[in-house]
Amino acid sequence: MVTTTSFLIITLDSCRYDTFRDTAPTHLSRLGPLHRAMAPGHFTLPSHSALFAGYTPGVADSSEPIVNPRRGRLFRLAGVDRRSKDQDFVVLEGHNFINGLQRIGYRTFGTGAVRWFDPSTAAGGEMVKDFDSFFYTGDCFSLRRQLKWIHRQLEDVNDSPVLVFLNIGETHVPYWHEGAPWDRESNPCQLFGQENDAQVCRERQSACLEWVDAELEPLLDQFSQATTLVCADHGDAWGEDGLWEHGFHHPAVLEVPLLFRLGEAPEVPAITQDSVHRRGVELGRKVRARLPKR
Repeated sequence: MVTTTSFLIITLDSCRYDTFRDTAPTHLSRLGPLHRAMAPGHFTLPSHSALFAGYTPGVADSSEPIVNPRRGRLFRLAGVDRRSKDQDFVVLEGHNFINGLQRIGYRTFGTGAVRWFDPSTAAGGEMVKDFDSFFYTGDCFSLRRQLKWIHRQLEDVNDSPVLVFLNIGETHVPYWHEGAPWDRESNPCQLFGQENDAQVCRERQSACLEWVDAELEPLLDQFSQATTLVCADHGDAWGEDGLWEHGFHHPAVLEVPLLFRLGEAPEVPAITQDSVHRRGVELGRKVRARLPKR
């Protein structure tokens, strides 16, 4: 059983804001209002590194916490950002929110589709090392396998609160899902491609999002009383200013969908900036004591 203090974090890799808005996927849209947010990075690694540190996509001119992370965060790391506000959903002590939740008794499970989550690489290994268990699919077309894996992990948690992180690859180029009626090898959005097609990109990413939405229904229902956040890590350019795909700063790449539903905030031991600072000072003394004297 998923507790009300559990968390489900889903990233629709490369999903554009306008794709989500125009498709209006049935089950995901029930989470809450759709926000046109700006991603913290223009490709997978920086966006997810920021996300794991509590920097979710945000709307800079919003006064609503979480929608604007500067007003209040879903996860704030103690001792890092001293502008802590009482509008944060939860303040954690740890080097990222995965580690912070583990420290208060959470089981943490993650699964990623795009190659930045490949644990056999140095970068991927660093991204996923803190999860209790992590499943890398090896391709961008394996949501059904990811969902089966998540289901198996949840069978053994009993009443423990959990963090489930799911990175979905079907919305990433070449925009294909299991059973899609077009060639998986056909990519309408290549970085320096000569035969790209924005209309085909739009149609295929939208179809992938609809398929993903239907597949996610049981998982979303399972977390119906828990905190659930869905966003994209970035979007893709589809010919705007002659640009295609992602990996560069452009509004088409940085605009992403953001929506969420809050469950119950976990109880966290009181954390003070002074105590965190004192521990940091003491750690610094110990490190300096081990250094060779000049």
